[in-house]
Amino acid sequence: MNIIAWIILGLIAGAIAKAIYPGDQGGGIIGTILLGIIGSFLGGSLYTFLTTGALNFAATSLSFGGILLAVLGAIVAIFLWGLLTRRAA
Repeated sequence: MNIIAWIILGLIAGAIAKAIYPGDQGGGIIGTILLGIIGSFLGGSLYTFLTTGALNFAATSLSFGGILLAVLGAIVAIFLWGLLTRRAA
């Protein structure tokens, strides 16, 4: 998948994940895109691990299932980011 599709997927997945996840995450549009892209990689890697049993670093595709996995991954990324920033504060 090319970089423009990753940015679009990241924006969509990050925005949906921030809307679903409770609380204020901040970060603006760049943070939303980055969390969405990280979520895409987390979701794709988890899906690959669950279906094949091998842990590969893979992103999801720009499809309905890919967006769903990216949103789930972005929610996990938001949760982990919240844990890291609360410890530092």
